[in-house]
Amino acid sequence: MSTMNTVGRPTAPNAGFDNDYKHPTLTGGRGLLQDEPLIFEGEGWGKTGVDLPKPATDGSDLGDLVRKDPIGLPGLSEPEAMRHYVRLSQKNHAIDLAIYPLGSCTMKHNPRLNEKMARLPGFSDIHPLQPQSTVQGALELMDNLAHWLTTLTGMPAVALSPKAGAHGELCGLMAIRAAHEAKGEHEQRRKVLVPTSAHGTNPATAAFVGYSVVEVAQTDDGRVDVADLAAKLGPDVAAIMVTNPNTCGLFERDILEISRLTHEAGAYFYCDGANFNAIVGRVRPGDLGVDAMHINLHKTFSTPHGGGGPGAGPVVLSEALAPFAPAPWVVNTGDGYKLVEREEDEAEQAFGRLCAFQGQMGMYVRALSYMMSHGSDGLRQVAEDAVLNANYIKARLEDLMSPAFPEGPCMHEALFDDEWLKGTDITTLDFAKAMIDEGFHPMTMYFPLVVHGAMLIEPTETESKAELDRFIEAMRLLAQAAKAGDVDRFKGAPFHAPLRRLDETRAARSPRLRWSAPEGSNRAG
Repeated sequence: MSTMNTVGRPTAPNAGFDNDYKHPTLTGGRGLLQDEPLIFEGEGWGKTGVDLPKPATDGSDLGDLVRKDPIGLPGLSEPEAMRHYVRLSQKNHAIDLAIYPLGSCTMKHNPRLNEKMARLPGFSDIHPLQPQSTVQGALELMDNLAHWLTTLTGMPAVALSPKAGAHGELCGLMAIRAAHEAKGEHEQRRKVLVPTSAHGTNPATAAFVGYSVVEVAQTDDGRVDVADLAAKLGPDVAAIMVTNPNTCGLFERDILEISRLTHEAGAYFYCDGANFNAIVGRVRPGDLGVDAMHINLHKTFSTPHGGGGPGAGPVVLSEALAPFAPAPWVVNTGDGYKLVEREEDEAEQAFGRLCAFQGQMGMYVRALSYMMSHGSDGLRQVAEDAVLNANYIKARLEDLMSPAFPEGPCMHEALFDDEWLKGTDITTLDFAKAMIDEGFHPMTMYFPLVVHGAMLIEPTETESKAELDRFIEAMRLLAQAAKAGDVDRFKGAPFHAPLRRLDETRAARSPRLRWSAPEGSNRAG
C-alpha cells in the first residue's frame, strides 16, 4: 500500500499507483498522466500571476475592513493555472471519455450543437431584468419549449422555472397543496403515499412541504403493491408519488389502476419523471392519469448534468392543477410574447414563485435544440434505443451476474443484485472499485434500497454497440475473476487510479472540508 502525506495524497515515488507495479515511477507521474498536487501544495506563494498597477490609494478609508492576513492562495501564471486544471481533469471520468453507467441518472452525451446554440448572442448574454420588449426571441423559445413539453407529455400546462428535479417535486406538491386549499381540504389531507423504491427526494420533498409520508409496499416483481396502496388511500391522503418507469428499471403495469384509485380517493397523482427518457415519444403521462410530473432536462433532453451551471426541472400539470402553476409563464398575445407575473390577474391562483426570475435560459436552449434536431420520430427512437441498450446489457451479463428481476425485459436500466457474489468474500463496493482499474466509472451501487447489494446500470441511447461491448467485456472478465477467487484484485482496488481506496465511512463521518497547512509551514490555509 502507498503511504500518505499530510493531506491524504499518496507520496512519491508511487503516488497512488500500486507498489507491486513492475516499475513504479520516480516522480509520481504515470506515462503521460502527470502527478498534480493540490493548488495549496504547489509553489508560487511569493509571487502574483499577473502584474497589477500600484493602487492609487492606501485603503485607509476601509477602516477595519483592510485585509491583515495573506490571501491564502499561490500566484500562478496563465500556463500554470491552465495546466493545473487540465491535469486535474485527467483524473476525473467524463462522458466524453467513456460510457458513464450510473443507473437512474441518465448520463448521456451532450451534443455540441446544443452548446453552440446556447452560446448565440441573445441567449448567452441575456439578463433577467431586461425589458420584455428586448427579449422577444428568448420568450418565443420558452413558449416553443413549453409546447414541446406539453405535447410530449399530453399535459395542458407546464411550469418552466424549477431549477432541478427535486425543485420540480416541490413545485408539483405545492400546486397539489394549493388545489386542496382551494377546495378547503388541506387540513384533512396531510399524507403523501410513496413506494419503497422511490427516489430519496420524493419523501424528503413531501416532508418539506409539510406532509407526513406513508410508505407503500413493493411486490416481488419490483412494482407498486396495488392492494397495499388501495388499503392506505383515504380522505386523509393528498397525493401519491410514483416513479414510472420505476427505480428498478421496470414499467408499472398497473399504472392506470393506480391512477384510478388515487383519483377515486380525491388525491392527486404525482409522477417522478426522472426516467422519462425511457418512454419519451412512446407514452404520454397525461394519458396515464398523471396530475403533475417533473422532467429532468439533463436526463431526457441532454442538458449538462451538474457541470453546466444551474439546471432545469420543468413541471407539467394536469387541467386540475394548471390554475395553481407558479408564476411566471409565457403568453403569446398575438402581438408578441409577455411574461405573466404573480401580481397580475391572470395569475391570481398561482401558489407563488419558485425563484426570483424565469429559470435557466441556457438549459432551455440546449433542451429545445435537442428536441428540434431529433424531431418527434427521433425522440421516439431515443426511448427505443435506451431500452434496447439496457436489455442488451442485461442479456449479456445475466449468465454471470444475477438480475434482480430476471423475468421479462427491463426498461432503461438493468438492475443486478449481489446474489452472484455470495461465497466470494467480495462485495458490490469491491467490484465497483475494480471497475475503476479497468477504466470505467462504477455503476450506481446499493440503490434502490429494496435490492440487496444493488448494481444499477443505465447505458442511455447515446452509447454505440461497440462501446457497450467494451464495457460488457470488462464486466464479464471481472465477474469471472471474482468467481475464480481472485479476491486480492478486488479488496485492494483501485490499484491504478491516481488515489487508492479511501476510508469512506470515516470520510463521511469526519469530512475534511478545508485544507490546512502542515505544521511549521508559513502558508496560509
